[in-house]
Amino acid sequence: MRAHLTIACRTLIAASAIAIAAPSAHAQTPVENSAEVRFQLDLAVPQSALNAFLPAGFTMNVATQGPAKDCNLRAIFIDRLSISAPDGKPIGRGSNRLVYLAAPVKDASGANAQLIIGGLTADPTDAPGPFGNYIQATTATATRTSKSEAGTVTETQDWVFKAASGEQLEMHITFERGVANRGNASETRFYSAKTPTFYQLSKQEQVLEILRNPTTNPPDKVKAFSFKGGGGSYARLFDGTEKPVSWDNIMWMMRSVSIP
Repeated sequence: MRAHLTIACRTLIAASAIAIAAPSAHAQTPVENSAEVRFQLDLAVPQSALNAFLPAGFTMNVATQGPAKDCNLRAIFIDRLSISAPDGKPIGRGSNRLVYLAAPVKDASGANAQLIIGGLTADPTDAPGPFGNYIQATTATATRTSKSEAGTVTETQDWVFKAASGEQLEMHITFERGVANRGNASETRFYSAKTPTFYQLSKQEQVLEILRNPTTNPPDKVKAFSFKGGGGSYARLFDGTEKPVSWDNIMWMMRSVSIP
C-alpha cells in the first residue's frame, strides 16, 4: 500500500512539473501600454467595397440593434498621449497620432473581433505598423479645444490625416460635453486584414459619451460636424454614400496590448 502511494505521489509530482513547464495555450506576451484620447465614428459604408478587404474565414458581424446598429466600419481617431513598454519605458517617441479603420467581424472560430483594414499614422516608424497596413501620413493633426460658459462646456475637435498616395480621413466636430460613462474593462482581438493569422489582444478601459445616435436616440450634443474620407486605396469605401451611425467621444482610454 505504501509503495503504491509513493508511486502515485511521484507520478503526481512529475505531472505537475510538466504542467508548470509547459506553456499555456492561451499565454500572451505583453507588448505595450498606452494612455489615449479617441473619437470613434461608426459608419455604414458600401458592403461590396468592404468585402474586398475581408480575408477568407472572416465574416461580418454587423449589429442589428443597439448603439452600433448598421455599423460595418469604424474610423477611430487616436491621440496616443503615452506609449510605454511593459517595463514602463517609452517606446519610440513615446506618443503618436493616428487613425485606423476597423470592421466588426467574426474570426474563423466564430468569436467576435475587430479587423484592421488600414490606417494613417503620424510616426514614420509606425508604418506599416503592427497590422502591416498603416500608411505614413504627410499631414497628421489632432486639435482639441474647449470652453466653459454658464456651466456648459463646449469642445471642438479637428482631426486631419492625409497621405502622399491620396488616402485621407478628416473629421471636424463641435459638441456640448455631457456626462460620460466609464465602462468595465474589456478584451478585444484586433486582427490584421493583410495578415489574418496575426492579431493583438487589447485589454482596455475607457470613459465614453455617445454624442449622437439615431438608434438609441440620446440627447443630441453635436453642434457642428463634417467628415471626409477617400482617396487612394480608400476611395471605394467612401464613395459619397457612406453615412455616420454613431458619434462617440472617448475622453480617455487605458490599454495594454499583448500578442500570442
